[in-house]
Amino acid sequence: MSLDFSAVPHLPDGRTAIEHIEAVAARSEAVRIPMGNGGSMMWHVWGASSGKPILLLFHGGSGSWIHWIRNVLPLSQHYTIYAPDLPGLGESDPPDDVRDIWSVTRCVHAATETLLPKDKPFFLTGFSFGGMVSGHLATLMPDRIRRIALVGAGGLKATRKPGPKLHKLLPEMPAQTLVDEARRNLEILMLHDPAKIDGVAIYMQILNTTRAKTRSREMGLAFRLSEVLPRVTTPLTGIWGEFDSTTYPHIQERIDLFRALQPDFEMNVIPGAGHWVAYEAAEAFNSKLLEVLND
Repeated sequence: MSLDFSAVPHLPDGRTAIEHIEAVAARSEAVRIPMGNGGSMMWHVWGASSGKPILLLFHGGSGSWIHWIRNVLPLSQHYTIYAPDLPGLGESDPPDDVRDIWSVTRCVHAATETLLPKDKPFFLTGFSFGGMVSGHLATLMPDRIRRIALVGAGGLKATRKPGPKLHKLLPEMPAQTLVDEARRNLEILMLHDPAKIDGVAIYMQILNTTRAKTRSREMGLAFRLSEVLPRVTTPLTGIWGEFDSTTYPHIQERIDLFRALQPDFEMNVIPGAGHWVAYEAAEAFNSKLLEVLND
């Protein structure tokens, strides 16, 4: 059953959300890369032949590269950007086990080894579930990754304030119901300021969550990142929204957790932003990410 996006608000300039997303995607090279289990991963690459340093962007749970829609073009002025759809999410095929973080990571590892130049190190930024995958990948590629910026990373064994449950979006829902439920979920989990929820965010939420196969939330609740962090030797930096729904008001607990393993760990907090800080406060986020990667 096809999704009905007819109720998704247009952008202020009159374009639809998909028109904007496709315009950004059109400036990339889209490639499908085998991931070692018979399936393939979709990657979007901005500036493949630019010779600039390489930066990988791993999106969040039930997401896709669209989580970085406000970041890829500004960041591509400084880096060659590789933004995949993680296995079982977006347009990528599923891993062998959609509930196992290592099954996901092995697929990412195989595709990364195939796609990236063998002689070049790279930077990695992981948002939410993407942070979990980043930590695991770091144990398989310790000599290749120069620094990992964790953004609202999931899978940490730390206190989380209870909140309302998200509602499942179903393809058979009427168009306005899909929009209303997507907006509600975005308000609960992703953005702090409801006024920042626009048509692109709503479209992304409907599209990505209804096609997601990988059970990223189960992996987060099992604290999979905390399990692997003691084995990560790659330097880590944090970028969190001040009011991240997965963290607030317990951010100091995360800082202490990371500094117990890497004493020079730096946590950078973007004021006024929520979990999806790279979208809600894109300009501040882009500036901060460039700053921490250039240190």
